[in-house]
Amino acid sequence: MSPLPAPEPSELLDTVATLAVRKLRMEIQHLRLPTGVEGNYGCIRHPGASLAVPVLADERVVVLRQYRFAVQRRILEFPAGTLEPNEQPQPAMERELQEEAGYSATQWDSLGVLLPCPGYSDEVIHLFLARQLTPVPAPVAGDDDEDIEVVLMHPMELDAALASGDEALDGKSVTAWYRAKQLLGLG
Repeated sequence: MSPLPAPEPSELLDTVATLAVRKLRMEIQHLRLPTGVEGNYGCIRHPGASLAVPVLADERVVVLRQYRFAVQRRILEFPAGTLEPNEQPQPAMERELQEEAGYSATQWDSLGVLLPCPGYSDEVIHLFLARQLTPVPAPVAGDDDEDIEVVLMHPMELDAALASGDEALDGKSVTAWYRAKQLLGLG
């Protein structure tokens, strides 16, 4: 996958307000954009994240059904997690795969990066394909607020869930699945 184009920074004229919560920080800044336009802009500052599309030897895909408070429902998504300070994307994903899905992987392929909400967040998600999976004998405890069910799906079942609209899926998982299918030769 190609790297992202180089940034074109705006000029920071003033920080109007900030609000920090857990791993995120909301900033309202007075900026001069590269076009010369000035104004107040809000941005969620995010430390970055990793996501993996885990595929078993029998080609079933490991998917999570997870409760998400912001949308007040359970959605299908791939294992993912926020980077800790100074943590690299792949080791972070190795940790999250064990915590959330109960697997470890010995083959990792990059699926590139994703900018999920560039209109209001600087988050970058590093996408991976995880293969040669083995169950973790004693799964590591995840975060206290995680409510996760591990679901194994054949690729056609996952495609059907995406196409039907009967399951809620998040955009990062849809993008990662699309890229993983290309690498796996599934479409």
